[in-house]
Amino acid sequence: MGCLGNVLWFVFGGCLSGLGWCLSGVLWCITIVGIPVGMQCFKFAKLAFFPFGKEVVYGGGAGSMILNVIWLLVSGIWLALGSLVTGCVLCITIVGIPFGLQHFKLAKLALMPFGSEVV
Repeated sequence: MGCLGNVLWFVFGGCLSGLGWCLSGVLWCITIVGIPVGMQCFKFAKLAFFPFGKEVVYGGGAGSMILNVIWLLVSGIWLALGSLVTGCVLCITIVGIPFGLQHFKLAKLALMPFGSEVV
């Protein structure tokens, strides 16, 4: 399901989700202070483009917590809401449930990206 799921995901909306992460990364990279945050966005854009077969491991410390709060206030809430709404719409049909679950994974990641790792 991994390869086929990723191809279907990319064609039917995953491209837009990944572009949202890329846009957020570009906006963060405009300032020198935001470059580490932008690089994290680009790392998770790869997950947003092809999420099947990958898991997210959450961890981190106090530094990650502070960055997550700043991230949430500036751009995380919008990425999370977009993925949450899309995931709910996709879960209405039986065929869309696996894609909706991937959007829920991305919504959780959009709420706390720092200290998390894609494996």
